[in-house]
Amino acid sequence: MSLLVVGLSHRSAPVSVLERAALSADAQVKLLQDTVAAEPAAEAAVLATCNRIELYADVDKFHAGVAELSTLLAQHSGVGLEELTPYLYVHYEDRAVHHLFSVACGLDSMVVGEGQVLGQIKDALATSQELHSAGRLLNDLFQQALRVGKRAHSETGIDRAGQSLVTFGLEQFAGDATVDAWARDKRVLVIGAGSMSSLAAATLARAGVAEVVVANRTFDRAERLATLLVEQYARGAAEGGTGVPARAVPIDAVAEELTRADVVVSCTGATGLVLTAEVVATAMEGRAVRVPAPAPATATPGAGGRGAGDASVVRGELPPTSVGTEENCPLDPAAAQSAQAAQSVQSVQATAGFSVLGEAAVAGMGAAELEQHAAWVDKGVSATAAEGQSGSVALLDPAAEAEVITALAAAATLLGRVPERRRPEPVAEVPRPTPVLSLLDLAMPRDIDAAAHRLPGVRLVDIESLAEASADAPMAADVDQVRRIVADEVAAFGAALRAAHITPTVVALRTMAADVVAGEIARLDGRLPGLDDKQRSEITQTVRRVVDKLLHAPTVRVKQLAAEPGGAGYADALRTLFDLDQETVAAVSRAAGRDADSDNFESAENRGRA
Repeated sequence: MSLLVVGLSHRSAPVSVLERAALSADAQVKLLQDTVAAEPAAEAAVLATCNRIELYADVDKFHAGVAELSTLLAQHSGVGLEELTPYLYVHYEDRAVHHLFSVACGLDSMVVGEGQVLGQIKDALATSQELHSAGRLLNDLFQQALRVGKRAHSETGIDRAGQSLVTFGLEQFAGDATVDAWARDKRVLVIGAGSMSSLAAATLARAGVAEVVVANRTFDRAERLATLLVEQYARGAAEGGTGVPARAVPIDAVAEELTRADVVVSCTGATGLVLTAEVVATAMEGRAVRVPAPAPATATPGAGGRGAGDASVVRGELPPTSVGTEENCPLDPAAAQSAQAAQSVQSVQATAGFSVLGEAAVAGMGAAELEQHAAWVDKGVSATAAEGQSGSVALLDPAAEAEVITALAAAATLLGRVPERRRPEPVAEVPRPTPVLSLLDLAMPRDIDAAAHRLPGVRLVDIESLAEASADAPMAADVDQVRRIVADEVAAFGAALRAAHITPTVVALRTMAADVVAGEIARLDGRLPGLDDKQRSEITQTVRRVVDKLLHAPTVRVKQLAAEPGGAGYADALRTLFDLDQETVAAVSRAAGRDADSDNFESAENRGRA
């Protein structure tokens, strides 16, 4: 039997495919049951996280196993096999072990070094054990993967190479600030009460948010998480830390809570959207949006004298992001009645030194008057003087601008106004709303409609955007050390697996030898009935010692050879040399497989010596 893994992850498939292929808890159970019922597989385990779906199995045929596992993944994910196949990867034997150990250490995570995957591996093992789909191989493999992951995190600084998805997602909102500084005094809505949602709630509570509201389809779980937050951070407050209030609400209260929340974190197992763009848009209506006022240096006359630090609160519709076709430009070429007029207006707008901020009612001016207007509008400053002033725009000779003057006349005739030509004045930018609602979607498939990011005042970070943001994340130097740990652990696991493979044959050989000794002692009793107990015992011990000494060196050496790469054939050689019954060896293997402790092999071997 051999280890095989077939799966897809954020490294092999786009998020849209991962989202469609995501498995619910019930689908995972059915997949496990169907896998162990399939002919090539004897054991099975499913590792399903927010960015990977992998099916592990102990198979007796490689090609048949790949075909069967791929077909089962397609059937239970709902994605057609032809569409799914290009995104699948396959690992076999040592490569499969190396892959799982790398996953456990966080080397294959979207954010390198994140530790949440260890809990997901533990859950996968528990599910397969509960369903009795994991036998000796997968039990040992997943338990060893957990140990390797813990070793990597305790012996190296892999945690410094990246953060958990929760922390990394919150950092996208915080920008240059720390998560603690950004999150302080914000109101948080957490949708879901699973491990990822609980981690997000705890992370934000530690940052000192004003309130955490937990919503979940099962209200008891939401209430339990809220209670834990209150208890934990009430103790923290007593010791000088945060004392964050938390409460639970039913899932149908999300829309109402959304109108008060500053931060929303969602990670549920729902197969459809939890928050649509329409729900988010409705929640944004009537919210108070802080809009920074322009500084005095950039304010236009009549705009008021607010300082740079002032802010106004705007209710209702958020301000537009632009005015006209060009920012702060009331001249719209599309309003021209003819192609010639539009070209004239564009020519005016494209000329350096013209500004639309000062307009004069000069419609109908002749070319000479326009020429005077263009030359004199600089408030009495001559062209020569203007050229010598720092930051000013030099006036060109009007005689050299006959074409522009003609364009000015055309524009004035068409629009009833003409732009002045003068030094540019500072232009106040239209205030844009800063995000007032931060949405963090950690679910796969997604919980929050991707269209929500287009709503004014809303910032959405989801799995797809996290993948893009972390693509160029720097790798810590400790990653190389973790890779060495993984390589060493893979070699040790392979050696132990190969040694365990030959152990049933060694046990069968020693059992056969013990049976031969017992038969010869019985024959001796028949031929020498006068032996007393002491004599019989001495003879029996002597014969056993002879057999043990003859078998000791070969069995120890064959275990050593079998543990090396390519040593699987030594078990077959041993069975052939000693004419061992294959069914006897298989019976020993089945007995050992019922016990996860490898020491039982040695116990059976010791019984064979007895």
